[in-house]
Formats: sequence, structure tokens, C-alpha cells
Amino acid sequence: MTVKETELKDCFILEPEVFLDKRGGFIESYNKRVFYELTGQKIDFVQDNESFSKRGVLRGLHFQKGEYAQAKLVRVITGRILDVVVDLREDSSSFGKCFSTELSEENKKQLFIPRGFAHGFVVLSNTVLFSYKCDNFYNRESESGIVYNDKVLNIDWKLPENEFIVSNKDLVLPTFNDLFK
Repeated sequence: MTVKETELKDCFILEPEVFLDKRGGFIESYNKRVFYELTGQKIDFVQDNESFSKRGVLRGLHFQKGEYAQAKLVRVITGRILDVVVDLREDSSSFGKCFSTELSEENKKQLFIPRGFAHGFVVLSNTVLFSYKCDNFYNRESESGIVYNDKVLNIDWKLPENEFIVSNKDLVLPTFNDLFK
């Protein structure tokens, strides 16, 4: 596995080694020891989640607040997405900055998102199967987010807005400035 730093502090792209032969292929998608050696992050993942979505579905930007904040390791099993993260840690050198990358079944990339980040994605393929690990359990009362079309963040989602399929809940999320007045 190789690890590449992003321009956001403590946020990494992981690229597992792919082993191919006449039978097919194999990847080790996660190894706690190797992850720590390459990132320096001591993470104890406690929950795995999976979502299935169709083209244009935009999920986010979501995060958990306080003691229920979550670090995540995200990947695509089938399909292709644009994955977006925002650093919400006010003491971070990359506070308020965004990073996006394509994750797909072809490139096998994974994105490690530390606690204190908002996360979202939009589906670029016809369908996607998206999987992620969390280092803390979900807590409904601690969920929060930022509206996907926030003017301050000015995220390029790579699709025309008229193609987006967004939940009613995500349409009424606060803006970045509303969270950090």
C-alpha cells in the first residue's frame, strides 16, 4: 500500500497493491499495522457502512459533532464518485479548505478522513457501491453538516446542478459561515 498526503492536514489517499493473475485479483483493503506505519494515525475502526446510489446522488456534506466525531476510511467497490472533504478543525493549518478526488472501482483509491472533517460525495457513474469504516459509533443527535452548494466553499462537484439528487435533509443544512460565526 502507498500513502499520499493531500493538501489537508492529516487527510491521506491510500492506494492498495493490486495482485492480478489468471484467476482474477486480490487487494488488502485495510491492515491496521500497515495503516499506522504509513500514516502515523492510531485508529480503531468500530463500524463499517455501505451505501448504494445512482448517478447524480449527492450525499453530504456530513459530520458528527463532539464526542461522536468520526474518522473515516472511504472507498468505492463498484462505480465512480467525486469524494469531497472539508477541514472544520479551527486550530488546523488547513481549516476551511476543501479537497476532492475521484474514487472508483478501477483506481481502488481510498481516502482517510480524520475527525473534524465534513464529508460528501456525488455519483459520477450509473450506480455506485460505496463502503466506509468509522472509528466511532453513529449518534443521531450529533449529526450535522454543511449545505453542498455553500458559496464560501464553492465546491466543483463535476456535474451540472440540475443532475443532482439531494435529500430534503441535505438541502436545508447550514452554511459554513453559519457554523463558524
